[in-house]
Amino acid sequence: MKFAKELTLILGISLLGEMLNKLLPLPVPAGVYGLFLMLALLCTGILHLEDVEGCGNFLLDNMSPMFIPAGVGIIRYREELMQVGIPYLVINVFSTVIVFVITGWVAQWMMKRGGEKG
Repeated sequence: MKFAKELTLILGISLLGEMLNKLLPLPVPAGVYGLFLMLALLCTGILHLEDVEGCGNFLLDNMSPMFIPAGVGIIRYREELMQVGIPYLVINVFSTVIVFVITGWVAQWMMKRGGEKG
């Protein structure tokens, strides 16, 4: 029963993200709205980690099958992708490096900031 409650909370927050996506004229995906809502609820203490932790861990542990449709799409449209393969590869490598660098900087900044408070 606890798992059903946790899943209901997660899906409810995701639904609110979908509603925000329809209401607000911003180019932000619904999933991002849902993530920010979840973060806000957790940071304010309205929602506690224990309220969604079990289901969240289950979803993270079983995330791999979620990528199957994307992989099938890549295989299905292989011919079209081969026409733009090199630029696609360059863009992916470049953007991945940028994300790694920025994530590293933010993590270092947060660790320094956390050390100052402690």
